Amino acid sequence: MDRNKKRSIMEVLADARDRLTPKGKILADYIRANPRKVVFMTTRELGAACGISESTVVRFAERLGFSGYGALIQALRDHMDAGLTLVDRLQLMEGHGPGGRRTVQIILEEIEMLKGLMQSLDMEAFRAVVQILRMARAIFVVGSRLSYTVAYYLAWSLTKIRPGVELLKGSDTTTIDRLSLSDGEGNVVVLVAMSRYPNELVRVAKAARRLGHRVVLLTDSSRSPLEAFSDEQLVAPTRHIPIFGHPGPLICLARCLLHELLRSGDGSVPVHLERLEAAYRENHIFFHPDL
Repeated sequence: MDRNKKRSIMEVLADARDRLTPKGKILADYIRANPRKVVFMTTRELGAACGISESTVVRFAERLGFSGYGALIQALRDHMDAGLTLVDRLQLMEGHGPGGRRTVQIILEEIEMLKGLMQSLDMEAFRAVVQILRMARAIFVVGSRLSYTVAYYLAWSLTKIRPGVELLKGSDTTTIDRLSLSDGEGNVVVLVAMSRYPNELVRVAKAARRLGHRVVLLTDSSRSPLEAFSDEQLVAPTRHIPIFGHPGPLICLARCLLHELLRSGDGSVPVHLERLEAAYRENHIFFHPDL
């Protein structure tokens, strides 16, 4: 089990250094000095760079409180992802092979991240979020920058399932006005946040919590700075450092929530959908070959 989910890996390394063995100190110092190299290294490569065996590298990760070397690298990736500029990300991409190889690599990365979501999703928290959304009087879905694409998809789809859904932009200061003018009791604010975590979403999260709204967080890391302001959180972890971001796993997570909410059990969803379809037909919203 990873005991360091809420701490930066640099903090963990600094705090543990005095308690480490001589070889452990060599590893800690190398990671702190070369994070951009280490994040792409296997246990064998890191061991060779430090003159240490693979088994020592594995024990080192476990001694620090991580479930394994993979968890240590994920923590390092999370730490770097929040601070890298676009230029930094572009430089990390250089030298990853010719165009065809890069395309295959990107597709394989998406597959790997979806597998990671399937393996790591907290189903107890997932069921709790489904119930919160099902019972909510009103739902405000908030995203900002790249995460707004996921927020838009989630909010647009929720309007097909139930009434009382509103999409808000974290970059719009009137979002806080809207939350302030809505009675917090029975309302849910769904925050969609992705690295590099815009400060405007942090402000919205603080305001929503202060105003008494229940806050659900959909994010890409358990170390998200918005976690402190949420009542429930679901994490769709990224396993790579992207130049623009990885919305795929969060969109998949949103799809999972939507499919569970479709199974309301009280018959309200079919009625809601039929009302929408009647409006579509009346106003000729969608193309139909027979019309």
